[in-house]
Amino acid sequence: MRGGLNLGKIFGIQIIIDWSWLFIFLLVTWNLVSVFSQTHPAWGGMNWVIAVAASLLFFASVLAHELAHSLMAIAQGLPVRNITLFLFGGVSNIERDPPSPRAEFLIAVVGPLTSIVLGVLFIFLARATMGPVDVTVQDPMQMLRQLSPLSTLLLWLGPINIILGIFNLIPGFPLDGGRILRSALWAGSNNLRWATRWAARVGQLIGWGLIVMGLAMAFGVQIPLFGTGLLAGLWLAFIGWFLISAANQSYRQVVIQDVLQDVPVSRLMLSEVATVSPDVPVSVLAYDHIMATNERAFPVESEGQLVGLVTLDDVRKVPRDAWERTPIREIMTLAGQLATIDPTDDASEAIRLLAEHEIRQLPVVREGNLAGLIRRDDVVRFLQMHSQLNE
Repeated sequence: MRGGLNLGKIFGIQIIIDWSWLFIFLLVTWNLVSVFSQTHPAWGGMNWVIAVAASLLFFASVLAHELAHSLMAIAQGLPVRNITLFLFGGVSNIERDPPSPRAEFLIAVVGPLTSIVLGVLFIFLARATMGPVDVTVQDPMQMLRQLSPLSTLLLWLGPINIILGIFNLIPGFPLDGGRILRSALWAGSNNLRWATRWAARVGQLIGWGLIVMGLAMAFGVQIPLFGTGLLAGLWLAFIGWFLISAANQSYRQVVIQDVLQDVPVSRLMLSEVATVSPDVPVSVLAYDHIMATNERAFPVESEGQLVGLVTLDDVRKVPRDAWERTPIREIMTLAGQLATIDPTDDASEAIRLLAEHEIRQLPVVREGNLAGLIRRDDVVRFLQMHSQLNE
């Protein structure tokens, strides 16, 4: 997910809010204002304050859920790129699959447990701050109206976190429950790809079930635990669609990693690479290299050493009338800032780096010397060929 607001780091993990999160934040806040206005009509504008505070604390709880995943992943030796809060909650961007079924289980289960523990804690705090309540009141609405703003907020946060934890335990990959299922299948088969395929199929089945229930709710059918209504039904169907898409994507990623495992970068890289000097003006690069070939990126070498990389995008940033007087060294990305890879590394590592840095090519370097260039198109072409040969 590209773009969004960077909130900084917690425990060294980058926290990002995707712009789609604003929609769900406003939707939750608006819904809470409606609920609080019914239970506490005398509060007036205070309902907005409590609703905003509840929404912020809820998403802080979602962040705590994802932090639990990320910290456990780090404890298992897996790097975590960032945590992103978005339309459907949050996601920990763990760079690699867990090394073992045990690691998978621990990383997956700690998130729901964190949400359930937070839910219980919020309920305990709500009870501690309630004060005297007339329990003889028959009308539940009248009982709720006896609560203070703080108790009301905490009493909403408790159950919603418990529901979040339980929902994530549904065995629909890539939900946490689906990952727990995959860890069990992986432990039994010792085959991550097979375990992912079956966990993804269960995830797709559950996703279709959510879509069917959501559409039924939209047409007025009362579904136990989910209720009824157009908005709630469409939202549930939307979650089902997302789950199906995420399951498919997760399985494809595992297949790609499996296919590229043990395939050396040297087999896929472009060995004969045209290089340029850092002192060449941009005009020479544009006319004699970019326009004369199909290449869009060129390693920059000086005295046989890789010193940088220059791309078509770099050239586009230079005004046309400045091409003659602007040397490549002024627009190139320095070698120290480049992501590089060794020719003996797995191609799976190359595709990971290409995706992580959102780039189209990766210099292949051995002991400071340029050995070649591996491009995303080359990897995709290899995967397509492998797929055709195995049909």
